[in-house]
Order: sequence, then structure tokens, then C-alpha cells
Amino acid sequence: MTGESPISMMRGDGERIARRGGRAPVPPPRRALLRIVVPVAVLVGLAVVWCGLWYYAAGVANRTLAGWIASEAAAGRTYTCGSEGVGGFPLSIQVRCVQATAAIKAAQSPVDLAAKDITFTAQVWRPTVLVADVVGPVSVAAPGQAPSLVANWSSARLRVDGLPPNPEALSISVERPQLDRGAGAALFAADNAEFDARIVSGSIQNNPVIDFTLHFVAAAAPTLHPLLAEPLRGDLDVVVRGFKDLEQKPLAQRFRELQAAGGSIELKTLRLQRADAIVVGSGKVTVNARGRLDGLLQVAVYGLDAIVPQLGIDRVIDQQLDQLTGNGQAQQGLAALDRLVPGLSGIVRQGTNATLVDDVKKMGQPTEIDSKPAVALPLRLADGAVYLGLIRIGDVPPLF
Repeated sequence: MTGESPISMMRGDGERIARRGGRAPVPPPRRALLRIVVPVAVLVGLAVVWCGLWYYAAGVANRTLAGWIASEAAAGRTYTCGSEGVGGFPLSIQVRCVQATAAIKAAQSPVDLAAKDITFTAQVWRPTVLVADVVGPVSVAAPGQAPSLVANWSSARLRVDGLPPNPEALSISVERPQLDRGAGAALFAADNAEFDARIVSGSIQNNPVIDFTLHFVAAAAPTLHPLLAEPLRGDLDVVVRGFKDLEQKPLAQRFRELQAAGGSIELKTLRLQRADAIVVGSGKVTVNARGRLDGLLQVAVYGLDAIVPQLGIDRVIDQQLDQLTGNGQAQQGLAALDRLVPGLSGIVRQGTNATLVDDVKKMGQPTEIDSKPAVALPLRLADGAVYLGLIRIGDVPPLF
């Protein structure tokens, strides 16, 4: 006996020789071919399925974008492109609009907008979420006129979640935004600005509760108000209740709905900060039958000495000086005081401001913001008039 099993003895001489020589037997040609063909077939099948999924998602994204364009057109806002292109395969769907323009006819004063380039992107797995990257500058002009405003930025992105005509969420993020008049005069500039709006309760068609948030860094608008001349950092969170739905309608009509439903505008968070002052606040306001705001906000201020003189207090001083001199010319009154005692007008201004700041502080309660001494004051709105303590500092125009 050779010691081989019957099965081993049944193998061919070639295989026995290969085993004795230490070489593995060569597999049959069919088995080796299957090892190559099956993975390739699987990859081809997956590629075909993915291509089908991409084209399906592209169709959904295209219908979503077309729906938004049609919804905007129905509201009097028409968009056109100088040229278009489609791409993004295999992971996304991209539609590029070069030399984009928009004609806004629904507003009281029709305007035309023009942008250099807009690219709409949707991911294959979320084709109803559209992201638009806008390349500036964007110009704003009356029809047939030269641009009156020009906006630019280093990057700008808009995201819309949901199906037209009403979004479930909207967000805008802009890096290094700048707004100028057509002649080049700067109106607004910032390092960063972000805006978000989303439905937190209800639905688009049934009593939506909407949460709005705004965040900006190093923002300045010196031509709007002296308080905005210094770089400002801000965070704002507002919740609005009382809208029936989010169908296309004028803003004034929405606030009429809010007033009729007993709705409110809740300021959950407010924080404004610059180098010499910080303002924080919260509270709730309502809309009365006249379309004006009523309510109470609790505000705490650090740096009151820097803010009060920029709230129009100089006009109060001028009026007092007019009464003092009796000639109706505030600057002449100041000059008259300086003629009597050189530098007296500055002392009067400084003393009046200091007295007013002390009076404002007495209206509030001492508190702290970031471990800094501050004053907590009630900011009251009565039929649109805004009062800081007992001092009227401004008015909010009617909402309808």
C-alpha cells in the first residue's frame, strides 16, 4: 500500500505530481473567470442604478427649482439667465445661471436686480434642498435707470428646504458683505452675516410658528445712525406667532392676521456689542388694531454713558439753548455762551448729558453683563412710541 487514500489515487498524475512538487493545483478556467466577471457585473449594476438615481434626483431638483421660479413669477418676481448649464454628476445636481437678472414688479417701486453668477446645487439624496451660491456684485436699479445700490461679498449662500411655493426653512450666509450707493458711498459693511428662518410648530398651511435668527460680526452702517458707526456684533432670536399660513401675500396682510389672532412677536434673545457698550434684552410685543406695536422689553445696558449722547440728546440740548438765548438758533446760542465764557458751551453740553445719564440710571436697577456693571431698564412700546424708562427715544412705523 502506498498510503494514499482511494480519493487521492483517483486524481490524475499531473495533480499528484503538482502536490508532490509543492505547487497548488491550478483551478479550472471557469472558476477563475467567475471571480473576475461577478465583481465587474456588480460594479456595472451599481453604476447603472446610481445613474438612474441621479437622473431621477435631477428631475426632482429641476422640478423644485422650476416650481420656485414659477412661484416667484406669480408673485411678480421674474428671473432670467443669460446662459445656463447643468452638471454635478455623480454626487450632486448643479444648475448654473450666468448673468442672472430679476425684475421685481410686485413692489410699490419696481426694481431690477442683476447678478454675475448663481449656481444652484442639490444633493442626490436630498433633491428638495436647494443651495444657491451667488457671485457678486448684485446691482439694484429702477427699470431703465442706473444702479442705485450695489451689494458685494466674498461669498454668499442661500439655502431653501421644502417644496414650492412655501419653504420649510430658509437660511442666508454672507461673508464680507458690503452695500454701497451707486456712486460708491458705503452704506453697510460687515465681516459676516447669517440669517435663518424655520417653522418650529404648526405647518406651512396651518398656523405656523416661525423662529427667526440673525447673527452678524463687525457690522457698521454709519449713514443710518451714529450708534451704528462703530463695528457692532449682534445676535437676535425672534419667534412670531399668529400667522394663518405662509401663502404668498403682502406683509401688511400677515400682520393684520397676527393682530386678529392675538398673536405676538417674542424677542427671545437680543445682544448687541461694540467696543464701549453692550445691550442685552428679551420680551414680547403685540400689534394693536392701528397696526402699531405695544409691549415691554427688559433691557440691560453696559456703557450707558456712550449710548445716551447718541440717541438724539443733542437735539434736546439745542432746544434748551434756543429757549435760553431766545433767538431760535442753537449754534448762535452756543457761540453766545462761548463769548461770555470761552468753553462754556462744551461744559453745558457735557453737564446736560451727564445729568441725563444719571437720571436714566436712576430709572433702572443695577446689574451686570459679562461681569461688567450695567443698568437694567424697561424698554416700553406704546402705540409705536419707544420709551427707555421715561424718555422717548423713537417711534416704530405702523405695520399695516
